[in-house]
Amino acid sequence: MNFQLWLLFLGTTIFISATPGPNMLLMLSHGARYGLQATLVTMAGAITGLSILIGLSALGVGAILAASVTLFTALKIAGALYLIYLGIQSWRAGENLRLPNADASDAQARFKTGLAVALSNPKAILFAGAFLPQFIDTSLPQGQQWAILLSSFFIIEISWQIAYAWGGNRLASWLQEPKRIRLFNRACGAAFFTVGGLLALARR
Repeated sequence: MNFQLWLLFLGTTIFISATPGPNMLLMLSHGARYGLQATLVTMAGAITGLSILIGLSALGVGAILAASVTLFTALKIAGALYLIYLGIQSWRAGENLRLPNADASDAQARFKTGLAVALSNPKAILFAGAFLPQFIDTSLPQGQQWAILLSSFFIIEISWQIAYAWGGNRLASWLQEPKRIRLFNRACGAAFFTVGGLLALARR
C-alpha cells in the first residue's frame, strides 16, 4: 500500500487509541485491581469485541446504524447504561480494591467484562466504516491493504491497552491506604459515569 498513507494511518491511530476511553479506562482499573497478568484476559475480551465490531462494519451494519436513528439510539443507551453500571460498582467499592460481586480469580468474568465494554459503543462500528476506508488506495489491490491496516490497528490498540494496564499495576503500589483506595474507586466511578454520559449524548 501507499507508504505515506500508511504512516498517516499509524500517526492518527496511535493518537486515537491513546485517548482515554472505555477500553483504556477498564484496563487501567483492572490493572490496579487484579494485576497486569490477570488483565491480559480482560484485554482478550476487549480485542474480541473490537474484532466483532469491525466485522459487523464490514458486513454493512454501519450503514444500517447510520440510517436508523432508533436502532443507533437503543444500542448507545444500552452501552451507556452498562458503563454507568461499572461506574456504580467502582463507586460502591469504597475502601476495597476488589469490586463488589467481582472475583479476581474468575478469568471468564474478566473476559466478558472486556468484551461487553468493547461492544458497548455502537459508534465504533460507524468509526470503522468511515475511518479505515480513507486509507485504502483504490488504485491498488485492496486485500493486502486491509490486512496491513487491520494488523497495524490491532498492534497499536493492544500496545496501548498493555500500557494502561501496566500503569494501573504500577498504581497499585500507591494504593496501600484506605483513603487512596476510596479516591481511586471514586475517580474510576466518575470516569465511567462521564464516558457513559458522553456515549448517551453522542450523535452519529
